[in-house]
Amino acid sequence: MLVHPSGSDPRRARALRRLAAALLIPLVLMGASGCGNDEETSDASSSPAASAEPSESTSQAPATIIDSLDKIKVEGEAGQAPTVSAEWPLGVDETMSTVLTQGDGAEVPEGGTVEVKYHGVNGRTGVVFDENYGSGKTTTFSLDQVIAGFSKGLAGKHVGDRVLIGVPGSDGYDSAGGAASAGIEVGDTLFFVVDIVSTVLSEPAGATVTVDDANLPTVTWDDGINKPSVSIRSGVDAPNELKVQTLIKGDGPEIADTSATLTVNYLEVAYSDGHVIESTYNDGDPAPESGALNSLIDGWQQGLVGQTVGSRVLLVVPGSLAYPDGNESPAIDPNATLVFVVDILFQQTA
Repeated sequence: MLVHPSGSDPRRARALRRLAAALLIPLVLMGASGCGNDEETSDASSSPAASAEPSESTSQAPATIIDSLDKIKVEGEAGQAPTVSAEWPLGVDETMSTVLTQGDGAEVPEGGTVEVKYHGVNGRTGVVFDENYGSGKTTTFSLDQVIAGFSKGLAGKHVGDRVLIGVPGSDGYDSAGGAASAGIEVGDTLFFVVDIVSTVLSEPAGATVTVDDANLPTVTWDDGINKPSVSIRSGVDAPNELKVQTLIKGDGPEIADTSATLTVNYLEVAYSDGHVIESTYNDGDPAPESGALNSLIDGWQQGLVGQTVGSRVLLVVPGSLAYPDGNESPAIDPNATLVFVVDILFQQTA
């Protein structure tokens, strides 16, 4: 809905999509899909090609099964490429994880979305089969879309944590028949070192800002943070220029430019009479949406750059920066002034 008006098409296709549509696809997704098609992993633009060669022999000694991760030595500072060593081959019977460095950020929910740096080692060979530290880029994905062991190991952890995860084949690539291009055979245990960079927030997180502009609509959330409401002030004409007011100042990174893909909750209200046009809050059960900022209406592009993740922002957008020709579905009159409450829950940078 928030795509910038374009061409002769009177309808405005939705720019915000369910989060999964915008995610990058790392190697850890292969086993989750139940097939090991090499072509599926080639789309992982932020995940380097597998660096391991398949083991030359399958007759080596069987892996020693360990019941804790104490036998895995991880060296290096959190956030930097680790060095992982052990007396290989090693294996685990069930997924296990431990926090090597404690962070103090938001908790990663089950099925949530995370931005990570990761380093994967095959427990049979001790060889690094995949990592993204060398690329200088992070990888973003939903825990619903990756191998079970990766998901189990990260759910409940926190932004800023460095986590060591041991994943048995049953929670890894066994269902896909292994991953030949990465040297992973059925039954191989994989060990991951993961730095959790960020996760999608469930609600704004930061300091509430005092608003002293008597000409702005009032925004309240007396019934809960995820139940905001907007009241248009009587006798105040719609502004002719964009108005931006931070309501909650988030603690996260700044939106540097319009190349970012944002995950948000938002409430859209007509300035003319205060009726709700659209909302993702669903009466307190929000369904966040995601879209590239540079594909959205100008009012969002101008108003959200410079804001921070975790913020709640009020935008009063004149028709010239929204839908000067109107919109069919949902119905918006030409040049209508719109009021938005936007919660910035996550940022994926280009």
